[in-house]
Amino acid sequence: MKKDVLVSISGLQYEIDKDEPIEVISVGQYYNKNGKHYICYDEMLEDSDDVTSCTVKAAREQIDIIKRGANNVHMVFETGQKNTTYYHTPYGDLQIGIYTTKIQIDEEEDKLLLLINYGLDINYNFVADCQIQMKITSRKQ
Repeated sequence: MKKDVLVSISGLQYEIDKDEPIEVISVGQYYNKNGKHYICYDEMLEDSDDVTSCTVKAAREQIDIIKRGANNVHMVFETGQKNTTYYHTPYGDLQIGIYTTKIQIDEEEDKLLLLINYGLDINYNFVADCQIQMKITSRKQ
């Protein structure tokens, strides 16, 4: 896969928005180092000029999503494990728990597909079963 990529991220919270996924498309950078996939891209907050720098590190057994900027968080997804972290937002901090039920990574020559299914709780209260799908494709030159 080429270094310059398009990153399409689709998220779904089953109990909240049923079949209404949230989708973000961004330009990013892709690297493969020591068998791990690294994807770096920026996110813009709605109704704001604030930018959050995002890094995704994907390996067969674990996917990390790290956000720095207007929102700060380091989420760790490991199948069969529950991980907790703090999600720092401009409006305050939230403690989130992530219980990962499935990680799937599909690699093709110019495409990488990541799928994460997980349960989400906020401040020890279950919120929703969620899914993140990421499609990383080489940009046309």
